[in-house]
Amino acid sequence: MEVTIRRARTSDVRAVRRLIDGYSRDGILLDKPTVTLFEAVQEFWVAERDDTGLVVACGALHVMWEDLAEVRTLAVDPSCKGLGVGHLLLEKLVHTARWLGVRRIFCLTFEVSFFSKHGFVEIGETDDDTSDPAAIATDVYEELLRSYDEGVAEFLDLERVKPNTLGNSRMLLRL
Repeated sequence: MEVTIRRARTSDVRAVRRLIDGYSRDGILLDKPTVTLFEAVQEFWVAERDDTGLVVACGALHVMWEDLAEVRTLAVDPSCKGLGVGHLLLEKLVHTARWLGVRRIFCLTFEVSFFSKHGFVEIGETDDDTSDPAAIATDVYEELLRSYDEGVAEFLDLERVKPNTLGNSRMLLRL
């Protein structure tokens, strides 16, 4: 199966919604209101089947700070799992982060082995203090605390979002 990885359009939001619903019902992804998906459509990339035009995967890159972004809402249609579509999409998100000048990419995931294949490491897994996302400059930390974005709160590992993390692993990739 051949796919094209491309920027999402507003007409793709219903397909993204379908992909998220399949994983949020099982507690793998947090549900997001459809209005939030429309608001963030410019952050999303999709994988579209070349033969049918069907969107079979999605993922977003959300910039949090000058050198920090988060991979969000990476989802692959179950019928396409194991075909490399998720890997292609993640590679595009990493490429985009590099193009933007981001040096660190964060994710919150159950798919530790998948992200590990792309160089992500579990935060706190090493003795290197710089692997801890809280090891950021105090002034940046204070600015991030002002964000209303739940993903930023998850990155900072704030107590108020612990119930939302679903037991996921926090991972980081340094570019």
